[in-house]
Amino acid sequence: MSILKVNTFLKKIFSLLSVIRGYNILVLIAAQYLAAIFIFSDHKSVKPVLFDWHLLYLVIATVATVAAGYIINNFYDKKSDQINRPIKSNLDSYIKQETKLSLYFTLNFIGFGFGWLVSWRAAFFFAIYIFGIWFYSHKLKKHPFIGLLSVTILTILPFFVVFVHFKNFSKVIFVHAIFLFLIIMIRELIKNLENIKGAIINNYTTFPIKYGEKNTKKLIILLMVLTLIPIGVLFYYPAIEYMKYYFYLAALVLFFIGFYTWKATKTNQYRLLHNILKILLLIGVFSLLFIDKSLILDKVVIALD
Repeated sequence: MSILKVNTFLKKIFSLLSVIRGYNILVLIAAQYLAAIFIFSDHKSVKPVLFDWHLLYLVIATVATVAAGYIINNFYDKKSDQINRPIKSNLDSYIKQETKLSLYFTLNFIGFGFGWLVSWRAAFFFAIYIFGIWFYSHKLKKHPFIGLLSVTILTILPFFVVFVHFKNFSKVIFVHAIFLFLIIMIRELIKNLENIKGAIINNYTTFPIKYGEKNTKKLIILLMVLTLIPIGVLFYYPAIEYMKYYFYLAALVLFFIGFYTWKATKTNQYRLLHNILKILLLIGVFSLLFIDKSLILDKVVIALD
């Protein structure tokens, strides 16, 4: 194989990873398994969770449908991405639109198929989820409040399927979900501020375009204040153990983001805030390791028996 062919092949691989947002997919896999081990399966050791075939099928189905969602979103946002993310858009262009669509349908079929291996209910859930992602990319994204609400719900739904699988309906999980919901909504609003130029090109009526940048910033600060409620509630649960330090960090970071958002005016400033929130969410995923340390140690001991 010539050097030229190798370079072309590598470019297509990196292009594919860019289109399906490989980084986000890896974080999603880690988040689902860590949540399954340390939150949802309170009465199981590590080993049964890791070798739970139905959980594996659900994770594969989730990864396939989410990756397909990124592809269809990329397909519809081609023009806006050329304005908002020219470097990423150029990298994404190494894969033809026809190839992207073929991969989109293939991944959705895989997602539905692995859902069916678990149960018809799981398959039905993923069918609805696939439709929801497409409908958001095609229609809902163009509407300010509905688009914001729908993308937040679609982002948090992959955890719902694992939540239902283990049938763990504790209050602490519900409060965690509220915190995550608010953080994701804040991130989406900041992303909207970051992508105003592209939204205008694509004729999307996002929240900042409909209600103005100042009102968008006011809503962001309001949501940040509201995050203090689930944080305060979670401190009453001994099970969060050392994860409480993550919530201390989150409160400080959100205070900084709120102050900086109010002052920000440039795309690069909003991009920085967006990336900080992504890092905060990533830290939150791995901070699940610190929930109820004694319980975690018990699980490790049981797994090694």
